Amino acid sequence: MSFNWSLYGLQIHANQLIHGLAHSSSPSVPDLQICLGFLPKWLNKTADQAARPWYASANQADAGVPNLRIWSLAGGHFYWLRYADGTEFILNSMGTKIWSRWHESVSQEEVISCLLGPVMGFVLLLRGTTCLHASSIAIGGRAIAIAGPSQAGKSTVAAAFAKLGYPVLSEDVVTLDERNGRFLVHPGYARIRLWPDSAEALYGSADVLPRLAPTWDKRYVDLTEDGYQFQKSPLPLAAAYILEERAPDSAVLRIDSLSTKEALLSLIGNTYATNLMDTKMRGREFETLRRVIAGIPIRRVFPPNDYDSLPRLCNMIVEDFENPTESVSPDHDGPTQEAGV
Repeated sequence: MSFNWSLYGLQIHANQLIHGLAHSSSPSVPDLQICLGFLPKWLNKTADQAARPWYASANQADAGVPNLRIWSLAGGHFYWLRYADGTEFILNSMGTKIWSRWHESVSQEEVISCLLGPVMGFVLLLRGTTCLHASSIAIGGRAIAIAGPSQAGKSTVAAAFAKLGYPVLSEDVVTLDERNGRFLVHPGYARIRLWPDSAEALYGSADVLPRLAPTWDKRYVDLTEDGYQFQKSPLPLAAAYILEERAPDSAVLRIDSLSTKEALLSLIGNTYATNLMDTKMRGREFETLRRVIAGIPIRRVFPPNDYDSLPRLCNMIVEDFENPTESVSPDHDGPTQEAGV
């Protein structure tokens, strides 16, 4: 059997069902072909010995093995991704074909989660598309990006927006696909992944949401269910909001504008697959981000350490996006919007 999907602006042909993706018509020539369950026949001991180390993550598994290692194969024409649990992906350098194989102890749901996130982020990078590590929401026919460091709450804020009825384009990967002077955000997959504490805060109990994989605590919101909206067509990026880490004693919601330098540094710190970039990719990313900040506002959000304030935070972002204020805070030299909780 074969399946056709649309993901991040790419028409995908796969040999297995991938839950959460939008179906598409069968393209004559797909942008990306995905082969799940096997690796190419030419990958043998000779290829293994000729592999050139490309990347090893600083984070390690229990045995001291890096969580992810990448080798360059066949003179740079392929990349071999190997995770500590034994899951493997082979990608060609054009980002047009993926093979994957995994151990019996690893569920297919775990493999798919990895495929749709970091592996696809690398594919887009190989294809020349810079991406933000962010969520994206549709407001009035335009897209905003919600970025921030790990554990800042990007997915939690996206889920809060979804509960308020706003369409969600993507969670985790936000494409910056430059077309005619605009940057398009393409739809990702129709799920928002949440840690149990976020799921409990938003829904009363984490158990009301299905697990992302049988052995994982992480849950997901299905955006195809009644009450939610998944944005199935691309939208132009019109603003980016960078979440700061929650201060334990914070009682004020605040949105600040950023200088050009601050905005550039913030976006550089929130690009996807940043550790996998070579010098050429890094230069391309820098120029793309310069054009992004020249065309849209980049704002910094200081959220309170209070899940109950998430709807208020979402409404405040919408208000700022639609009617940006220019009042100045006493402790900041730029435009600021502030609201007590």
